[in-house]
Amino acid sequence: DIRRALTQVGQTPFQKSADIVEKDLEEIIGAIFYLAKRRIGALIILERDTGLGDYVESGFSLDAVLSKELLISIFMPVSPLHDGGVIIHKGRVQTAGSILPLTQNPYVNKRFGTRHRAAIGLSEETDAVILVVSEETQEVSLVQHGALTAVNDEIALRTSLRAIFV
Repeated sequence: DIRRALTQVGQTPFQKSADIVEKDLEEIIGAIFYLAKRRIGALIILERDTGLGDYVESGFSLDAVLSKELLISIFMPVSPLHDGGVIIHKGRVQTAGSILPLTQNPYVNKRFGTRHRAAIGLSEETDAVILVVSEETQEVSLVQHGALTAVNDEIALRTSLRAIFV
């Protein structure tokens, strides 16, 4: 709790939930399941009210229009940007390759690797919504408030994201 409070001190909110619109969600969902079907790992951070300034600075600045194709190309294994997370801010791909904090929770399932631990860690410190694709299992997960939820299909992910953002 202290770490979370310190992370939020001095940060201004960059994004309100309404800044992600239906079209953005469809681009993200399309990319997530394209990558999952091909066993390509991904870590996509949807910024909300807590600013992600430190994590933005750790990545490569893009400030690009959000599209399914851009997200797919970033996470392709041959891309120099595929490691780390993509931060989406106000419907734009703000950064790629962002380094995130790993959870220190000793009770996190041992089967989760670095990508999942980073998603949980960031969600413990901020109100961001993080989407994770496992390259090993093809599973898609939604992470929020330190909790990871498996998402079985596009409909379930769409429903969850609409409840949060639309």
